[in-house]
Amino acid sequence: MAPPQRKCRSKMFAVSGCMLLLALWYGPVFASVPRERTGHSGHNAGYTSDGKQLPIMVLMPMNETAPMSNIGQGIHPAVMLAIQHINESKLYSFSLIPEIYDTECDNAKGLKAFFDAIYYGPKHLMIFGGVCPSVTSIIAESLEGWNLVQLSFAATTPVLADKKKYPNFFRTVPSDNAVNPAVIKFLKKYEWSRVGTLTQDVQRFSEVRNDLTSKLEKADIRIADTESFSNDPCINVKKLKDNDVRIIIGQFDENLAAKVFCCVYNLNMYGSKYQWVIPGWYQGNWWEQANSTNCTTKKLLTAMEGYISVDFEPLSTKQTRGVSGRTPQEYEAEYNRRRLQKGLESSKFHGFAYDGIWVIAKTLTRVMAILRQKEGHKKIQDYDYTNKELGEIVLDVMNGTNFLGVTGQVMFRNGERMGTIRFNQFQEGQEVKVGEYNAIADILELMNNTIRFQGVEPPKDRTIVQNQRRNINLPLYSILSAITILGMFMAGAFLFFNIKNRNHKLIKMSSPYMNNLIILGGMLSYASIFLFGLDGSFVSDKVFETLCTVRTWILTVGYTTAFGAMFAKTWRVHAIFKNVKMKKKIIKDQKLMIIVGGMLLIDLCILICWQIVDPLKRTVEEYNLEADPQGRDIAIRPFLEHCENANMTIWLGIVYAYKGLLMLFGCFLAWETRNVSIPALNDSKYIGMSVYNVGIMCIIGAAVSFLTRDQPNVQFCIVALVIIFCSTITLCLVFMPKLITMRTNPDAATQNRRLQFTQNQKKDDSKTSTSVTSVNQANTSRLEGLQTDNHRLRMRITELDKDLEEVTMQLQDTPEKTPYIKQNHYQDLNNILGIHNFTDEKDGDKSILKNHHDQKPPAQWGSVDPSKTSTDPTEDINSPEHIQRRLSLQLPILHHAYLPSIGGVDASCSSPTVSPSVSPRHRHVQPSFRVMVSGL
Repeated sequence: MAPPQRKCRSKMFAVSGCMLLLALWYGPVFASVPRERTGHSGHNAGYTSDGKQLPIMVLMPMNETAPMSNIGQGIHPAVMLAIQHINESKLYSFSLIPEIYDTECDNAKGLKAFFDAIYYGPKHLMIFGGVCPSVTSIIAESLEGWNLVQLSFAATTPVLADKKKYPNFFRTVPSDNAVNPAVIKFLKKYEWSRVGTLTQDVQRFSEVRNDLTSKLEKADIRIADTESFSNDPCINVKKLKDNDVRIIIGQFDENLAAKVFCCVYNLNMYGSKYQWVIPGWYQGNWWEQANSTNCTTKKLLTAMEGYISVDFEPLSTKQTRGVSGRTPQEYEAEYNRRRLQKGLESSKFHGFAYDGIWVIAKTLTRVMAILRQKEGHKKIQDYDYTNKELGEIVLDVMNGTNFLGVTGQVMFRNGERMGTIRFNQFQEGQEVKVGEYNAIADILELMNNTIRFQGVEPPKDRTIVQNQRRNINLPLYSILSAITILGMFMAGAFLFFNIKNRNHKLIKMSSPYMNNLIILGGMLSYASIFLFGLDGSFVSDKVFETLCTVRTWILTVGYTTAFGAMFAKTWRVHAIFKNVKMKKKIIKDQKLMIIVGGMLLIDLCILICWQIVDPLKRTVEEYNLEADPQGRDIAIRPFLEHCENANMTIWLGIVYAYKGLLMLFGCFLAWETRNVSIPALNDSKYIGMSVYNVGIMCIIGAAVSFLTRDQPNVQFCIVALVIIFCSTITLCLVFMPKLITMRTNPDAATQNRRLQFTQNQKKDDSKTSTSVTSVNQANTSRLEGLQTDNHRLRMRITELDKDLEEVTMQLQDTPEKTPYIKQNHYQDLNNILGIHNFTDEKDGDKSILKNHHDQKPPAQWGSVDPSKTSTDPTEDINSPEHIQRRLSLQLPILHHAYLPSIGGVDASCSSPTVSPSVSPRHRHVQPSFRVMVSGL
């Protein structure tokens, strides 16, 4: 039967199958096969008779053509130096003999070397070595069947940390996963709670990333993005940037590291905003050997500046003497001296190999002591590969290892070395050590002033978004508040003036109670400005939400109170002077109060429904990110507070519609009463001006306020100025004329400019000026009485016009039958040219108008001589004399009857000789001959 190794070579068996086959084959024959010491090191030493020499199987690549052979060559001086120091210490009763077997970093050759060492070599108590991950994992998986323990000094692959699969495997070098706790400690140091990973799609790096992910989750550090790549990392690097990843933990070899940093340079992912954390086991000046990128060395160095590399510490930095009686620095000097003598390159694992020999020596010493305690007559040489008890004792002793070596404290936790992790930073083209992490004590120590960040502070783990409220500028608020206070003082002064002079004719006739309401409405409008300027920078969110409702109510009620009072006053004037039926009626201030109250009731109904159905709430509108104006590594996200609800447009439409109708109604009343020129009564002109100003300003203010929605200072300024302007103009238009009149000529204010009557021209300069008093309770009846007389006289003039027309038609149609004007028509003419019994209530039925046509009309006015009529009845009626007489009668009649109705002369003009073309406005007529009958 052929040996199993031949079958493994001739047939493509699985490696694990070969191991089991070889184990089954070789296991039973070790007791009968003679032992041949065929160690590749050239040593033929076996056990001495006294057991002073103990062989150790050393597995590592030694052939110069094999991968990672430099590691094996570099650690050989360290191994021999450790054996020398052990022998020199005279604390151990044996001497370790390393039997080196070359695995050539090949799985098949490694297995052959392993089984050749077992079959042909001496009985090895332990296995030292394991450099290539694949070879080491294959051999370590079969150790339990041989009751052997393997101690590696260079295998860092995380796969070997699985104790269920590799229970007999130990290593003095920390695994690649050992850097993860150190990285997490470093992240915690700078309060980075959001990171991203960029991993090369290789098992070694993927396992490290998976372990890191689980540890990050336990540490409550969020992984914002995880990217893996095979060849071109630029797409994945860009995804990290798009996801706003600032702290990137990379897991890739040095060949792809150059590509990564070339992409980093092109995407501008370096500098003060980014921090890269990469493995620290790259060869020196690795970037110079990368020729697979389009970036120059200068660009790579620019992108690499400041990165942090993490790797295990090859030698302790402590100046403490360890188990060998030497400090790490003294050992390193001896190692370099021996290495240089043989012309070998240094290996970063030489310190772990040195401590590994000491681990074996101390373990075997402890095992021998245990065996003596259990079975004093039985020695360690009496055990073979089938002795499971010896294997368990070695495992227990290995797990309890604890001493100070040149690499630091040497101890194992589940077969894993709890070592020291070093942090380096790339600064100005070279790596500088900036700190280290002690895994045993779980302490991170950073050297003072050695780590340099590109900015003034460590980079942020994300784009720090600082919410910044767009608030009302305090100086602007102060200025507008001061102007508002001045306006309120002005309104207070008007209120004082109105109350103080409320019994004066001028103020009393202008309804002082309504004036008070106008002032109150203006002051409420002023007060709303203070509330519009209060935002979240002055008050809390809850108070701001309350102010949303309060300021809306105040402004709405103030507007309705002010303009409602003005419109009510104007309506009263309109109702009196446009009274068609001429019925006597009294409109008291109480009725106007009811009108204003009704307007306010409508406002309250709208506001209450608004508040109950869809109340105003505080909403926050966020805007796009902006760069920090101070250059800090933060982004500014402006936000603005609004008072809104779900159906804001509908409610505003209802309010605007109601207020618009109110303004249109006010404009209508102002237009209808525009000709009423009693200053104390008529505010229509000022109301029209106020409505015009308010309307224009509100339209402009609403449009500008909507366009400047995202600019609170501009919006507040516009709203405040509109309210100040409208309120101030309204109050000034209403009260300034009264104030001026009171100071200049208070009596003239109550004079009726168009209703001035005189009792008699004989009374020298004694004029009784009657004025239509206010429409208050005392004087309303007198005003309505004058209107009634005026209407009656108009009706009388109309009747006389009809009679005159009949007379004229008779003269034209039957001249031969009516040659003369009847005598009774003179009486009608007298009624046209004179007005009798016009009385004034104030004078107690005293006649103030007198008929100025008491005498007969002159002959030239068309009177007929009776004598001529009787003496010559047959005289031709169409004779020139008769025609002249008829014209002399008809023309004055037509002149007096029709021209006043079309704006010619007054109906009271008594002289028919005055030319009709002369305007009564430009000719002087004595007051006794003028009577105003056309209305107020």
